[in-house]
Amino acid sequence: MTDRQTFVIVGAGLAGASAAAALRSEGFAGRIVLVGAEPHPPYERPPLSKGYLAGAADRASVFVHPEPWYAENRVELRRSTRVTELDRRRHQVVLDSGDRLGYDRLLLTTGARPRTLAVLGADQVDVRYLRSVDDSDRLRTDFSPGARVVLVGAGWIGLETAAAARGAGCDVVVLEHAELPLLRVLGPEVAGVFAGLHRDHGVDLRCGVTLTGVRPAGPGRTSSATVHLDDGTELEADVVLAGVGVLPDTDLAGRAGLDVDDGILVDSELRTSDPDVFAAGDVANAAHPLLGRSIRVEHWANALNQPRTAARAMLGLPTSYDRLPYFFSDQYDLGLEYTGYVSPGGYDQVVVRGDPASRQFIAFWMSGARVLAGMNVNVWDVTGPIGDLIRSGSPVDTARLADPGVALADAVTTSPAP
Repeated sequence: MTDRQTFVIVGAGLAGASAAAALRSEGFAGRIVLVGAEPHPPYERPPLSKGYLAGAADRASVFVHPEPWYAENRVELRRSTRVTELDRRRHQVVLDSGDRLGYDRLLLTTGARPRTLAVLGADQVDVRYLRSVDDSDRLRTDFSPGARVVLVGAGWIGLETAAAARGAGCDVVVLEHAELPLLRVLGPEVAGVFAGLHRDHGVDLRCGVTLTGVRPAGPGRTSSATVHLDDGTELEADVVLAGVGVLPDTDLAGRAGLDVDDGILVDSELRTSDPDVFAAGDVANAAHPLLGRSIRVEHWANALNQPRTAARAMLGLPTSYDRLPYFFSDQYDLGLEYTGYVSPGGYDQVVVRGDPASRQFIAFWMSGARVLAGMNVNVWDVTGPIGDLIRSGSPVDTARLADPGVALADAVTTSPAP
């Protein structure tokens, strides 16, 4: 009887809290234990580099559920608690207190952790990272008018954080090893839009540079650190912030012998190599029925939506996770949504509808005549039609696709795809 079962969720972030809600909405009446290492109730991460960091949203808005929700829905929320071992044979997890917690089904939503800055002297400087609400709180204090911020890495988190720092009146330098920001994600056809955006807002964006070290500022200097580049340049910084990516937190799964490869490997039902253990969110490298490959997605929509599939699978209900990857970003007066999936270099061309110079356009990444992904920039209410084009796999007329006067659905052609 499911009302006598115990389901344990390890990882109390958005994915974990969403899974607990999904289990209750699917009718599970048994015991749910949600274990999280942080002292806070589960919260969402996008506001940490967007509205909350910028001061446009209050702290309460970041939490997934109001705190009373957990007791009201009989979810045992164990904060400041780490799971140190997964004993699959006994169906138990071991807590940092030494206590053992038995489970009938286990869901791992352990997320990801920031890559650390691996350069000479980084261990001698208080390098900032942005992953937790506490990190965001510290940066809110750091970002004061005139503060000198050196940000390493021009990915999504780096650029959103740069925008927040500029909004607070900081002097911002962004260092990026690639020739353009977001080059690996967007390719050269679109990445330049973001270089121009940040430079227009006063960011000193330096691409194609290599960081060689950081050190505490010497006597007589007003900064807290000095950043060294390979060309001999020295940058004085009050704040050094690293946004150099994240790593899936697979330590627990790996030690337990689960299959791991750039995340915890799961099938389309989010089941691991152990039939009683599931994984969802940033840590899950999931077989995607539509894309025909396994992918790991580090974005809010995945952490929000995957847990319902995991919950149904844990309950033995028919299910499969086939939603298209989706993410959004807000930087200054630019908002965007990205739908679909493209592996680095895995497209033939980019078709643009609108004018990138005006920062109001849609870009489509193509394989032959098929749409792989689409990004709408300051153009709204089009994610549904973009998703329809991707899901259908139908060939499109690229001239019609690029024409703002043609409905997206009408870009489909009856000609056979190459």
